[in-house]
Amino acid sequence: MYLFVEYPKCTTCQKAKKWLDEHGVGYEDRHIVEQNPTAEELKLWWERSGLPLKRFFNTSGLKYKSLGLKDKLPTMSEEEQLELLATDGMLVKRPLVVGETTVLVGFKEKEWEILK
Repeated sequence: MYLFVEYPKCTTCQKAKKWLDEHGVGYEDRHIVEQNPTAEELKLWWERSGLPLKRFFNTSGLKYKSLGLKDKLPTMSEEEQLELLATDGMLVKRPLVVGETTVLVGFKEKEWEILK
């Protein structure tokens, strides 16, 4: 059973959810704005993913652009970045799939094959 963190209006999230359903992958759904991940959760997921922290930011989002994060992130500590992500679900790249040993950020079918 996985945790599926999504923004329901996001078309990529909708495609990802459909993919999970079609492949019989069990998940618990979580609305990223109503239940934004905490800094502690994000830190754990980031460490488990093995990805650069920047991959957890929704770099194409309006909030990311309006805050000028493209220029600010390189000067921020990892702790500051995690705290910032925890302030607003719209800053977080989605969808996220979180398992015991797996964390996937964004929807790329090839990467998601490991969930089957």
